[in-house]
Amino acid sequence: MNLVTLQQPSRIVLGEGATQRFAEEFVAHGFKRLFLLTAPSILPRLEGIIQQIEASGTKVQIYNRITAEPALDEVLEIIDQARDFSTDSVVGIGGGSVLDTAKIVAAFVNSKQQVSECFGIGLIKERGVWCACLPTTSGTGSEVSPNAILLDRAEKLKKGIVSPYLLADAAYIDPLLTITVPAKITAETGMDALSHCIESYTNRHAHPVVDAYALQGIELIAKNLERAVKDGQDREARAALSLGSYYGGLCLAPVNTAAVHALSYPLGGEYHISHGLANAILLPPVMRFNLEANIEKHAAIARAMGVDCEGLTPREAAEKGVQFIADLAERCGIPTTLTALGIGREKVGELADAAMKVTRLLVNNPREVTREDAVAIYNELYE
Repeated sequence: MNLVTLQQPSRIVLGEGATQRFAEEFVAHGFKRLFLLTAPSILPRLEGIIQQIEASGTKVQIYNRITAEPALDEVLEIIDQARDFSTDSVVGIGGGSVLDTAKIVAAFVNSKQQVSECFGIGLIKERGVWCACLPTTSGTGSEVSPNAILLDRAEKLKKGIVSPYLLADAAYIDPLLTITVPAKITAETGMDALSHCIESYTNRHAHPVVDAYALQGIELIAKNLERAVKDGQDREARAALSLGSYYGGLCLAPVNTAAVHALSYPLGGEYHISHGLANAILLPPVMRFNLEANIEKHAAIARAMGVDCEGLTPREAAEKGVQFIADLAERCGIPTTLTALGIGREKVGELADAAMKVTRLLVNNPREVTREDAVAIYNELYE
């Protein structure tokens, strides 16, 4: 058994009503100056808990202009606002972009370190102010992970910061917060969560404890994503996706992702393709590439998703599982080619060059990825 370190927030509240529980517990902490990050579409739904917090005597400053994955320069401006406000607590209520930003603001608001100095693993030196995360999508798992992703505009590449100091102090996971998420975002974030589970399970550094989380997440997401896309009010499906995303988030600290995410980063950095969409497109071809590294595990993924594998060899089951994922994405309305996204084949070399810089994730892949391999994988995504 290889060595693994499990990291997660010290307090995790899951289930319908977790949002109200957050408000009650936040008031009990006695913080006086809350810096709240959210998105414009979410803010109207938070009026009740904001009023409850303000009624306790806490001043609340709201930043609600996060509509896409945050860029480094934008995050620095938000940190300055939190400093000027003299915040003693930071809360993020939103999708992965909001949560990642909240965690970074909490870590750096009183720090002398520069954010740009901390891209990589374990470079943050001290703890920031108290932080809580409430996800409104079932995708990134950022509420329970020590990771945050930022866009570096200069290099046109998304970069990660990984540190135990980026773990939220508390996570409140309420499926009811996801009920109004549009079908498109539900589909893309769900495929992101699925990729977290699959990449952790097939990872070079996979671990039996993390495998248990990953397989549960794979089963929950594969069996409920299409239901939630077709009927956003399906509370059972929403709850399953929230739990599946949570399991995927728990996989990120001890094992993390691999080539799917590495190859998706240039799509987000250069072409501003959403993180979930980029991962959804790349998941099937990367799985086909990785299949040789561990056919049995890929067959187990197929079985976990509910694919009928009776009478099939492990290879046949594994291949059928990959096709199931491709078909699931298509049924959920997700484009399956780079052609559909307007990215010309002539850009493949540039994409491969950028992807090869993401060594932090490529080293986790169960099969070595060369530049030529990356080119071949991208080329599969053209009609």
